[in-house]
Amino acid sequence: MKRTIMLGLLATLSLSQAQAQQTPAAAPAPAATPSTTPPRTGVATSSYIALGRYYYGQQNYDAAYIAFRAAVEAEGTNPDALLGLGRTQVKLRLYGPGIDTLRRLTTTDKSNVSGYIALSDAYVEQYVGSTDRTIVKTNLDQALQVLSNAETVAQASTDKDLNLAKVWNQRAYVYRLRGEPSRAIEAANKALGYDPENATILFNLGGLYFDSGNLTAAIDSLQRAVIANPSDAYSRAYYAKLLALSGNATAAKAEAAQAARLSPNSAYAVGQYGVVSYLAKDGATARAQLNAAIKLDPLRYPEFYYYLGRLSLDSNQLAEARANFTKATALGSTNAEYFAYLGQAFERSAGGLPADRLKARDAYTRALQLQPGYKLAQDGLNRTK
Repeated sequence: MKRTIMLGLLATLSLSQAQAQQTPAAAPAPAATPSTTPPRTGVATSSYIALGRYYYGQQNYDAAYIAFRAAVEAEGTNPDALLGLGRTQVKLRLYGPGIDTLRRLTTTDKSNVSGYIALSDAYVEQYVGSTDRTIVKTNLDQALQVLSNAETVAQASTDKDLNLAKVWNQRAYVYRLRGEPSRAIEAANKALGYDPENATILFNLGGLYFDSGNLTAAIDSLQRAVIANPSDAYSRAYYAKLLALSGNATAAKAEAAQAARLSPNSAYAVGQYGVVSYLAKDGATARAQLNAAIKLDPLRYPEFYYYLGRLSLDSNQLAEARANFTKATALGSTNAEYFAYLGQAFERSAGGLPADRLKARDAYTRALQLQPGYKLAQDGLNRTK
């Protein structure tokens, strides 16, 4: 695969050099005057950037990384090259190098709003992707500080409204992770005020409404997101899930299947097809899609392990259920529901596998610590005392 990628890059570079050679040569400088003309790197750099963007758009991040790195090596201060490389490094979970690259961008180009937003996102993604939050405990504060710098720059930018919409949308996401739902919804609505038909903002706002328990508002926001950008698999997949939760299983499965077709390499779209299939009581499709999603991205979506656990628990495959719920709680350590179902898996016995009431009690206790008064967990704790 990498050999094919490199051949493509070499072909691109050869084309760049050929284009450079076709340019009429300048008259030679007098012998006594040393040449101060820099080497011609612009064409090669732009070719690498174009190739990197293509691969990035195809979600082929390994190839995009090679292209953007070549662009940065050709022209180390090119803002598009640095932005592309930094974003790609984050996609590949090279969080430290990605943050360094994007810091370099915002240092060399202090007016680059996209650079600040990408840097904020890098801090957030490192936080989300970490299994030990104590190591990255300051990341969300750093993300907000970067966004303050971005807002200052955006106020003076040509595309002021669009840039401010991006800043406030990113703020909403950070507030969500900080456990401040009211501030998150307020920030998302402010972003929407600057860019009312932006599918990404509508997607995020829908998620915030869902988290707050307002399913009707969430569905409305996601429907608007799908209308605004019909080819966006993420919005369509989430919309499908919300439709399923509202009881409209038929429409939900159709939307989820379409999302997976639109983006077959997207773990999110494929996994949500699995979630919707589970909610629609189609266990075979659910298991196939959830396993495919985890293969695409094994660390980002604890929800997919949770639903695999639910499938296993439903069929009394307790060893699998315990393993999947354990993974879900490890990746989603603040979700009470994951711990409550882990407790159920340990509380039961089947197929020669005994119950483990101590582990069940610990799981129920953790669920109640996360969500005091949670009935499913409280009932389980009462049974295992």
